[in-house]
Amino acid sequence: MSSTSGQIHTYAQRLLNPFRGVVNVIKYESAEAVTMDGIHWDIYVANDSLQAGLKGRAQISDIRYGSWSKADGLKRGPLYPSDDFKRLEAQGHIVYAYLRGHHQEVPFAFTDFFEQWLTDEGRQPMALLHSVLTEEEARAEMASKAPAHWRAGYAAEEQFRSPSSGKHNAAGMLNGWINQQASGVEWVARLPDGSGLSLQDGRSMLASQFPDLFLAADQHEPPYSQLISDYLGWQAPWLLLLDTLEPETRRAMETLARMRAAEMIKHHHLYPELIDPAQLKAAQVEMALRNRRPEHEEVSHTSMSPFYIELNPASGEYN
Repeated sequence: MSSTSGQIHTYAQRLLNPFRGVVNVIKYESAEAVTMDGIHWDIYVANDSLQAGLKGRAQISDIRYGSWSKADGLKRGPLYPSDDFKRLEAQGHIVYAYLRGHHQEVPFAFTDFFEQWLTDEGRQPMALLHSVLTEEEARAEMASKAPAHWRAGYAAEEQFRSPSSGKHNAAGMLNGWINQQASGVEWVARLPDGSGLSLQDGRSMLASQFPDLFLAADQHEPPYSQLISDYLGWQAPWLLLLDTLEPETRRAMETLARMRAAEMIKHHHLYPELIDPAQLKAAQVEMALRNRRPEHEEVSHTSMSPFYIELNPASGEYN
Protein backbone atom coordinates (compact mmCIF):
# COMPACT_ATOMS: atom_id res chain seq x y z
CA MET A 1 0.00 0.00 0.00
CA SER A 2 1.50 3.33 -0.98
CA SER A 3 1.43 6.11 1.57
CA THR A 4 0.69 9.66 0.56
CA SER A 5 3.57 11.90 1.63
CA GLY A 6 3.01 13.39 5.05
CA GLN A 7 0.09 11.07 5.95
CA ILE A 8 -0.11 8.11 8.26
CA HIS A 9 -2.11 5.09 7.09
CA THR A 10 -3.37 2.17 9.15
CA TYR A 11 -4.65 -1.07 7.66
CA ALA A 12 -4.82 -4.84 8.06
CA GLN A 13 -3.82 -7.49 5.53
CA ARG A 14 -4.38 -11.24 5.54
CA LEU A 15 -1.46 -13.68 5.51
CA LEU A 16 -2.37 -16.27 2.92
CA ASN A 17 -1.61 -19.61 1.31
CA PRO A 18 -2.39 -20.86 3.79
CA PHE A 19 -4.44 -18.36 5.78
CA ARG A 20 -2.60 -18.13 9.09
CA GLY A 21 -3.48 -14.75 10.54
CA VAL A 22 -3.40 -11.06 9.78
CA VAL A 23 -0.83 -8.32 10.02
CA ASN A 24 -1.91 -4.87 11.24
CA VAL A 25 0.19 -2.01 9.90
CA ILE A 26 0.88 1.63 10.71
CA LYS A 27 2.62 3.20 7.71
CA TYR A 28 4.26 6.58 7.15
CA GLU A 29 6.15 7.04 3.88
CA SER A 30 8.77 4.22 3.94
CA ALA A 31 8.38 3.36 7.63
CA GLU A 32 6.02 0.71 9.02
CA ALA A 33 5.04 -0.68 12.40
CA VAL A 34 3.55 -4.18 12.15
CA THR A 35 1.90 -6.57 14.59
CA MET A 36 0.31 -10.00 14.41
CA ASP A 37 -1.04 -10.13 17.94
CA GLY A 38 -1.91 -6.52 18.78
CA ILE A 39 0.65 -6.50 21.61
CA HIS A 40 4.12 -6.82 20.12
CA TRP A 41 5.11 -4.47 17.30
CA ASP A 42 8.11 -4.39 14.96
CA ILE A 43 9.09 -1.11 13.31
CA TYR A 44 10.93 -1.09 9.98
CA VAL A 45 12.22 1.61 7.66
CA ALA A 46 13.18 1.22 4.00
CA ASN A 47 15.66 3.32 2.07
CA ASP A 48 13.28 4.27 -0.73
CA SER A 49 15.90 6.61 -2.25
CA LEU A 50 17.50 3.47 -3.74
CA GLN A 51 14.54 3.30 -6.14
CA ALA A 52 15.39 6.65 -7.72
CA GLY A 53 15.96 6.24 -11.44
CA LEU A 54 14.86 2.60 -11.48
CA LYS A 55 12.06 1.42 -13.75
CA GLY A 56 9.48 -1.11 -12.61
CA ARG A 57 9.30 -2.78 -9.25
CA ALA A 58 12.37 -3.22 -7.10
CA GLN A 59 12.68 -4.99 -3.75
CA ILE A 60 14.34 -2.91 -1.04
CA SER A 61 15.50 -4.55 2.17
CA ASP A 62 14.10 -3.07 5.34
CA ILE A 63 16.10 -1.86 8.31
CA ARG A 64 14.84 -2.65 11.79
CA TYR A 65 14.11 0.58 13.65
CA GLY A 66 13.12 -1.37 16.74
CA SER A 67 10.44 -3.41 18.51
CA TRP A 68 7.85 -2.11 20.97
CA SER A 69 5.21 -3.29 23.40
CA LYS A 70 3.38 -1.34 26.08
CA ALA A 71 4.87 -3.58 28.77
CA ASP A 72 8.50 -3.53 27.60
CA GLY A 73 8.78 -0.19 25.80
CA LEU A 74 11.03 0.40 22.79
CA LYS A 75 14.03 -1.79 22.00
CA ARG A 76 16.08 -0.08 19.33
CA GLY A 77 17.61 -1.71 16.30
CA PRO A 78 21.15 -0.96 15.05
CA LEU A 79 22.09 2.64 14.21
CA TYR A 80 23.89 3.58 10.97
CA PRO A 81 25.81 6.89 10.76
CA SER A 82 24.68 8.23 7.38
CA ASP A 83 22.58 11.06 5.99
CA ASP A 84 20.11 8.56 4.53
CA PHE A 85 19.65 6.88 7.88
CA LYS A 86 18.91 10.20 9.58
CA ARG A 87 16.00 10.65 7.18
CA LEU A 88 14.81 7.10 7.80
CA GLU A 89 15.25 7.62 11.52
CA ALA A 90 12.90 10.59 11.38
CA GLN A 91 10.24 8.53 9.55
CA GLY A 92 10.60 5.69 12.03
CA HIS A 93 10.17 8.09 14.93
CA ILE A 94 6.91 9.41 13.45
CA VAL A 95 5.54 5.86 13.19
CA TYR A 96 6.75 5.08 16.72
CA ALA A 97 5.10 8.19 18.17
CA TYR A 98 1.82 7.35 16.43
CA LEU A 99 2.05 3.75 17.60
CA ARG A 100 2.35 4.78 21.24
CA GLY A 101 -0.80 6.86 21.01
CA HIS A 102 -2.93 4.56 18.84
CA HIS A 103 -1.83 0.95 19.44
CA GLN A 104 -5.08 0.22 21.27
CA GLU A 105 -7.11 0.96 18.10
CA VAL A 106 -6.38 -2.43 16.52
CA PRO A 107 -7.76 -4.29 14.68
CA PHE A 108 -7.52 -1.95 11.72
CA ALA A 109 -9.71 -2.23 8.63
CA PHE A 110 -8.74 -4.69 5.92
CA THR A 111 -7.65 -3.10 2.66
CA ASP A 112 -6.33 -6.09 0.69
CA PHE A 113 -9.32 -6.18 -1.65
CA PHE A 114 -7.49 -7.60 -4.70
CA GLU A 115 -7.54 -11.37 -4.44
CA GLN A 116 -6.08 -14.32 -6.31
CA TRP A 117 -8.33 -17.39 -6.34
CA LEU A 118 -7.86 -20.96 -7.44
CA THR A 119 -10.93 -21.74 -9.58
CA ASP A 120 -12.75 -24.88 -10.71
CA GLU A 121 -13.81 -25.85 -14.23
CA GLY A 122 -16.74 -23.42 -14.08
CA ARG A 123 -14.41 -20.57 -13.03
CA GLN A 124 -15.97 -20.59 -9.56
CA PRO A 125 -13.66 -19.58 -6.68
CA MET A 126 -12.38 -22.63 -4.78
CA ALA A 127 -9.49 -21.48 -2.60
CA LEU A 128 -7.99 -18.09 -1.82
CA LEU A 129 -4.29 -17.95 -2.64
CA HIS A 130 -3.11 -14.37 -2.24
CA SER A 131 -4.24 -10.79 -1.71
CA VAL A 132 -2.68 -7.38 -2.34
CA LEU A 133 -3.55 -3.79 -1.59
CA THR A 134 -3.67 -2.20 -5.04
CA GLU A 135 -4.72 -3.06 -8.58
CA GLU A 136 -1.19 -2.20 -9.71
CA GLU A 137 0.21 -4.95 -7.48
CA ALA A 138 -2.43 -7.40 -8.67
CA ARG A 139 -1.72 -6.75 -12.35
CA ALA A 140 2.02 -7.09 -11.74
CA GLU A 141 1.33 -10.50 -10.19
CA MET A 142 -0.84 -11.44 -13.17
CA ALA A 143 1.96 -10.52 -15.55
CA SER A 144 4.46 -12.73 -13.73
CA LYS A 145 2.66 -15.95 -14.79
CA ALA A 146 4.16 -17.73 -11.77
CA PRO A 147 2.59 -21.16 -11.07
CA ALA A 148 0.06 -21.08 -8.23
CA HIS A 149 -0.79 -23.93 -5.88
CA TRP A 150 -2.84 -23.99 -2.70
CA ARG A 151 -1.04 -25.11 0.46
CA ALA A 152 -2.37 -26.29 3.81
CA GLY A 153 0.93 -25.13 5.34
CA TYR A 154 3.91 -26.62 7.17
CA ALA A 155 2.25 -26.27 10.56
CA ALA A 156 -0.76 -28.24 9.30
CA GLU A 157 1.53 -30.98 8.00
CA GLU A 158 2.85 -31.42 11.54
CA GLN A 159 -0.22 -30.67 13.66
CA PHE A 160 -3.47 -31.06 11.72
CA ARG A 161 -5.23 -34.41 12.14
CA SER A 162 -8.53 -35.67 10.69
CA PRO A 163 -10.18 -39.10 10.85
CA SER A 164 -11.09 -38.56 7.19
CA SER A 165 -7.46 -38.90 6.10
CA GLY A 166 -7.06 -42.47 7.37
CA LYS A 167 -3.37 -43.37 7.46
CA HIS A 168 -2.41 -40.47 5.19
CA ASN A 169 -1.02 -37.14 6.32
CA ALA A 170 -4.15 -34.99 6.47
CA ALA A 171 -2.51 -31.81 5.15
CA GLY A 172 -0.76 -33.63 2.31
CA MET A 173 -3.98 -35.37 1.32
CA LEU A 174 -5.82 -32.03 1.33
CA ASN A 175 -3.10 -30.33 -0.72
CA GLY A 176 -3.32 -33.00 -3.40
CA TRP A 177 -7.11 -32.95 -3.62
CA ILE A 178 -7.57 -29.16 -3.78
CA ASN A 179 -4.89 -28.66 -6.43
CA GLN A 180 -6.17 -31.66 -8.43
CA GLN A 181 -9.67 -30.15 -8.55
CA ALA A 182 -8.45 -26.71 -9.63
CA SER A 183 -8.72 -25.66 -13.26
CA GLY A 184 -7.27 -22.14 -13.22
CA VAL A 185 -6.31 -19.02 -11.31
CA GLU A 186 -8.08 -15.67 -11.36
CA TRP A 187 -7.44 -12.23 -9.88
CA VAL A 188 -10.55 -10.46 -8.61
CA ALA A 189 -11.27 -6.99 -7.24
CA ARG A 190 -13.67 -7.44 -4.31
CA LEU A 191 -16.32 -4.76 -3.79
CA PRO A 192 -17.77 -3.50 -0.47
CA ASP A 193 -20.86 -5.73 -0.78
CA GLY A 194 -18.70 -8.85 -1.16
CA SER A 195 -19.18 -9.21 -4.90
CA GLY A 196 -16.24 -9.07 -7.29
CA LEU A 197 -14.98 -8.04 -10.70
CA SER A 198 -12.59 -10.24 -12.64
CA LEU A 199 -9.38 -8.41 -13.55
CA GLN A 200 -9.02 -10.87 -16.42
CA ASP A 201 -12.18 -10.03 -18.37
CA GLY A 202 -14.23 -7.67 -16.18
CA ARG A 203 -17.07 -10.12 -15.54
CA SER A 204 -19.15 -9.63 -12.40
CA MET A 205 -19.14 -12.25 -9.63
CA LEU A 206 -21.72 -12.54 -6.86
CA ALA A 207 -20.74 -12.41 -3.20
CA SER A 208 -22.27 -15.87 -2.77
CA GLN A 209 -19.69 -17.31 -5.19
CA PHE A 210 -16.83 -16.65 -2.77
CA PRO A 211 -16.29 -19.08 0.14
CA ASP A 212 -16.62 -17.16 3.43
CA LEU A 213 -13.73 -19.11 4.98
CA PHE A 214 -11.53 -18.96 1.85
CA LEU A 215 -11.91 -22.65 1.02
CA ALA A 216 -15.04 -24.14 -0.58
CA ALA A 217 -16.23 -27.08 1.50
CA ASP A 218 -19.64 -28.01 0.10
CA GLN A 219 -18.77 -29.12 -3.42
CA HIS A 220 -16.46 -32.03 -2.67
CA GLU A 221 -17.15 -35.73 -2.37
CA PRO A 222 -16.44 -37.77 0.77
CA PRO A 223 -14.04 -38.03 2.50
CA TYR A 224 -12.72 -34.70 1.24
CA SER A 225 -15.73 -32.63 2.29
CA GLN A 226 -15.21 -33.71 5.90
CA LEU A 227 -11.45 -33.27 5.59
CA ILE A 228 -11.95 -29.66 4.50
CA SER A 229 -14.44 -29.05 7.30
CA ASP A 230 -11.97 -30.42 9.85
CA TYR A 231 -9.20 -28.25 8.42
CA LEU A 232 -11.33 -25.10 8.68
CA GLY A 233 -12.07 -26.04 12.28
CA TRP A 234 -8.33 -26.36 12.91
CA GLN A 235 -7.91 -22.85 11.45
CA ALA A 236 -10.56 -21.40 13.78
CA PRO A 237 -8.20 -19.24 15.92
CA TRP A 238 -7.15 -17.40 12.74
CA LEU A 239 -10.55 -17.32 11.06
CA LEU A 240 -11.91 -15.41 14.06
CA LEU A 241 -9.68 -12.51 12.97
CA LEU A 242 -12.00 -11.89 10.01
CA ASP A 243 -14.59 -9.13 10.23
CA THR A 244 -16.98 -10.74 7.73
CA LEU A 245 -18.15 -13.78 9.73
CA GLU A 246 -21.85 -14.23 10.36
CA PRO A 247 -22.72 -14.46 14.10
CA GLU A 248 -23.56 -18.18 13.94
CA THR A 249 -20.29 -18.89 12.11
CA ARG A 250 -18.32 -16.86 14.63
CA ARG A 251 -19.94 -18.70 17.54
CA ALA A 252 -19.04 -22.06 15.99
CA MET A 253 -15.47 -20.91 15.32
CA GLU A 254 -15.10 -19.70 18.91
CA THR A 255 -16.03 -23.18 20.17
CA LEU A 256 -13.50 -24.78 17.82
CA ALA A 257 -10.80 -22.21 18.61
CA ARG A 258 -11.18 -23.08 22.27
CA MET A 259 -9.69 -26.48 21.37
CA ARG A 260 -6.48 -24.70 20.32
CA ALA A 261 -6.12 -22.56 23.40
CA ALA A 262 -2.59 -21.27 22.77
CA GLU A 263 -3.47 -19.90 19.34
CA MET A 264 -6.74 -18.40 20.57
CA ILE A 265 -4.94 -16.59 23.41
CA LYS A 266 -2.24 -15.38 21.05
CA HIS A 267 -4.63 -13.74 18.58
CA HIS A 268 -7.69 -12.73 20.60
CA HIS A 269 -6.61 -9.09 20.97
CA LEU A 270 -7.23 -8.72 17.23
CA TYR A 271 -10.65 -10.41 17.15
CA PRO A 272 -13.22 -7.83 16.00
CA GLU A 273 -15.79 -9.28 18.41
CA LEU A 274 -16.62 -12.26 20.65
CA ILE A 275 -20.04 -13.89 20.64
CA ASP A 276 -19.32 -16.15 23.62
CA PRO A 277 -16.58 -14.71 25.89
CA ALA A 278 -16.76 -17.86 28.02
CA GLN A 279 -14.82 -19.73 25.33
CA LEU A 280 -11.92 -17.29 25.60
CA LYS A 281 -12.06 -17.45 29.39
CA ALA A 282 -11.88 -21.23 29.26
CA ALA A 283 -8.84 -21.02 26.96
CA GLN A 284 -7.16 -18.59 29.36
CA VAL A 285 -7.76 -20.92 32.30
CA GLU A 286 -6.38 -23.86 30.31
CA MET A 287 -3.24 -21.95 29.41
CA ALA A 288 -2.74 -20.85 33.02
CA LEU A 289 -2.83 -24.50 34.05
CA ARG A 290 -0.51 -25.50 31.20
CA ASN A 291 2.03 -22.89 32.20
CA ARG A 292 2.46 -24.75 35.48
CA ARG A 293 3.47 -27.79 33.41
CA PRO A 294 5.76 -26.40 30.66
CA GLU A 295 6.52 -29.85 29.30
CA HIS A 296 2.91 -30.07 28.02
CA GLU A 297 2.69 -26.60 26.53
CA GLU A 298 1.31 -26.35 22.99
CA VAL A 299 3.80 -25.25 20.34
CA SER A 300 2.66 -22.28 18.25
CA HIS A 301 3.51 -22.16 14.55
CA THR A 302 1.74 -19.08 13.25
CA SER A 303 3.83 -16.91 11.02
CA MET A 304 4.54 -13.40 9.97
CA SER A 305 4.73 -12.82 6.24
CA PRO A 306 7.85 -14.31 4.58
CA PHE A 307 9.15 -10.77 3.99
CA TYR A 308 9.19 -10.01 7.71
CA ILE A 309 10.49 -13.47 8.64
CA GLU A 310 13.54 -12.75 6.51
CA LEU A 311 14.15 -9.64 8.58
CA ASN A 312 13.51 -11.40 11.89
CA PRO A 313 14.61 -15.03 11.51
CA ALA A 314 14.98 -15.37 15.27
CA SER A 315 11.22 -15.26 15.66
CA GLY A 316 11.15 -19.03 15.25
CA GLU A 317 7.75 -19.07 13.58
CA TYR A 318 6.69 -20.45 10.25
CA ASN A 319 3.56 -21.24 8.34
